[in-house]
Amino acid sequence: MALGTECSKLGHRMTICVRILHANTLLDGGGADEFCVRLALAVRQAGAQVWLAGPATSRYVPIANEGGVPFVAVNKRNKVRLILDLARTIRREQIQIVHAHHGRDYWPTVLAARISGLSPKVVLSRHLASSPGTWISRQLLLSQCDALIAVSRFVERILREGVGEHGAIDPSRRRRLPMRGNLSKIHCAYGGIDMHTFQPRSESPLRAEWNLAPDHFVFGVVGAYNTPRGKGQREFLMAAARVVAKVPNARFLIIGYGTLAQTLREDIERLGLVGKAWLTPFCADMPSGMNAIDCLVHPAVGTEALGLVLCEASACGRPIIASDLDGIPEALVDPACGTLIPPGSVDALEQAMLHWSRQTPWTFARRMEVHQTVASQFSLEAAARRYLEIYRSLP
Repeated sequence: MALGTECSKLGHRMTICVRILHANTLLDGGGADEFCVRLALAVRQAGAQVWLAGPATSRYVPIANEGGVPFVAVNKRNKVRLILDLARTIRREQIQIVHAHHGRDYWPTVLAARISGLSPKVVLSRHLASSPGTWISRQLLLSQCDALIAVSRFVERILREGVGEHGAIDPSRRRRLPMRGNLSKIHCAYGGIDMHTFQPRSESPLRAEWNLAPDHFVFGVVGAYNTPRGKGQREFLMAAARVVAKVPNARFLIIGYGTLAQTLREDIERLGLVGKAWLTPFCADMPSGMNAIDCLVHPAVGTEALGLVLCEASACGRPIIASDLDGIPEALVDPACGTLIPPGSVDALEQAMLHWSRQTPWTFARRMEVHQTVASQFSLEAAARRYLEIYRSLP
């Protein structure tokens, strides 16, 4: 099977005569899941034939179908049934490449490809800032797949060399082991975002919905806040309590959901931030959400593969404050558009927030300039080209 021999360029459109199945048994709305669906749509737009396999209850089913990507329901609870579902799909649709996006799907995808009888190429994506968790996977997985794609250079480094931070507070950061085997199968390919929806707007209806006045300078943290430390939301509130004393018109939003909700509400009350900081309801329209805030804060304290949320904010022409850890710096496309701080440093976070609250707001033209910079590196079209290049390179 020569995947690249039937490819031709038609203007800016590339027709790829290859049949691809993306396997993802989560599809629950996380960043990796959102990108998986958008990538499938973008690769289809480039001319490939694409299917998406996942749970029948996923909210992405209509999105995939409306975009022309057939959705295949598979059993995510029973591994044997999952393997059989994937193998049947591979045979029925004559799949040439099967691409799994979560560690839980790696071995079922490998086994499904083997028993399908068609020997499709197996591609695995690593969206986490760590190698697979089991010794067997780290030792044998590269021998069973055709490509392992890291979503950032930092993740690629972990997979190839391993990373250790022995003094790290977070135990997940202390020892991240490398893969073993044919390391030439490891590639790096950045993800992408929908630049047509994430773009600067002159106003956002969410400001009124979130009780924000025109003169408020709004800092927002976007992401899940699960125990034990979330994305650094508690540090964000500690810094906010200092900033609001010096910038009375500052407001602080925590946009997301998670198990730390009650703890964060208690922090807001304890720190005297009632009416100044609050948790928003789940935001389904993140382009409007990014346009509603004035500065994105991403004070991550755990592990972070890349952080496309930074790209989303930059694409909307918003400055960024983010932790200088793992793959996060790779998502800051222009150093002038943000500030990197030591992870967990409330002092540094306070100073960065004070800095950006005192800057002259970017003009709309400047915001569009930042948008274009992001588009050159992190558009879905650019991501599709990167992934298609890896697909075509498979032996």
